[in-house]
Amino acid sequence: MAGRQGHIFACTSKTEKECFDRMLFATGRLYGEGVLAIKKGDPLFLLNIDTDTLYGTFAAGSAGAKDISPDAWNGRYPYQVRVTKNGRMDSAKGAKKILLQMGLSWRDALVPEASEALSSYLKDPKTKLPSFEKDDEKPRLESTTLWDYPRQSYGKTPKGSNKYAGVTPAFAIYNMVKRYTEPGDTVLDPMCGSGTTIDVCKEEGRKWKAFDINPTRPEIVQNDARRIPLADESVDMVFIDSPYGDNIDYNDRRGNIGKISAETEEFYNALEEVMAECHRVMKPGKVIGWVIGDQWVNKKFTPVGFQVYERLTRHFETVDVISLARRGQTSNTGMWHSRALRFNFYLRGFKYLFIMKKPDGSEQKKRKVNWKQYER
Repeated sequence: MAGRQGHIFACTSKTEKECFDRMLFATGRLYGEGVLAIKKGDPLFLLNIDTDTLYGTFAAGSAGAKDISPDAWNGRYPYQVRVTKNGRMDSAKGAKKILLQMGLSWRDALVPEASEALSSYLKDPKTKLPSFEKDDEKPRLESTTLWDYPRQSYGKTPKGSNKYAGVTPAFAIYNMVKRYTEPGDTVLDPMCGSGTTIDVCKEEGRKWKAFDINPTRPEIVQNDARRIPLADESVDMVFIDSPYGDNIDYNDRRGNIGKISAETEEFYNALEEVMAECHRVMKPGKVIGWVIGDQWVNKKFTPVGFQVYERLTRHFETVDVISLARRGQTSNTGMWHSRALRFNFYLRGFKYLFIMKKPDGSEQKKRKVNWKQYER
């Protein structure tokens, strides 16, 4: 197995026995792409996150694939690889500390040198642990409804252009793509701006359909988002960062919704036409992410987000509402913060990311919620 990329699978005390009984390691869709990259003979490790125990070293007895054993774990973990023992099975307690010391994460593939070092340590815990730096770390996958990013892009290649007015944080698109699509799925961005969605999709193995009223690059097709030139139920996800009103002078193209004031019904009617088109081209059960911000201008606040959300609920079911922290806007300066305090108003500190789902026609099951009650 020398010179081969390694992989760590996670299990719990409830799932560990089935891993060993079947000699099959598996994960869910969120980390499925890593499994599909596994080749027969690659070194594998198993981490029990409940007992903090690392087992190894195993070898992949097959290439990683989907549904090798569809019934395993009741179908909850469809991305799987067959496993063979590579000699004896060793184990080590304190796995999280070991991985942290080596600069490794069970969520990421291991470079060959890291795999070999981890194998050596499992055989002899007296072995000195080397540290490995990541050349191009992916963003974290968010687990809360507050998304706050230090910069607009990530990785070695730029995602979109941070010079573009109102550019979307690439981290947000990455999280949407990873959570709600699979490799080969098609992502639509009907208001693609500088092409952040395109760049994320390229890196993550997704197809894309990119349109904008005023294209900034060859991959983006000129089009009004109220009439999307795609077939019904043809895309797997939609991401859209629409105008928040007429606060930014995007361009002078005819049909530019960004020329309409958010204080008028015309603005929301135009966006609802876009919503209806997105609904038409989305496959049932798929998700749309819609970024929008509120407006405060000339001493008047306009709850743009609430009004856009109300329109979205006419077409989609709510998955969740995300608060997307604003860091790159032009008002994020000492002068503007001073003015906000001096004249008693608030700068826009966040945008909304509404995550909505196209209904798939299935009946809504009656839910029973057992709340944990606390004494007061």
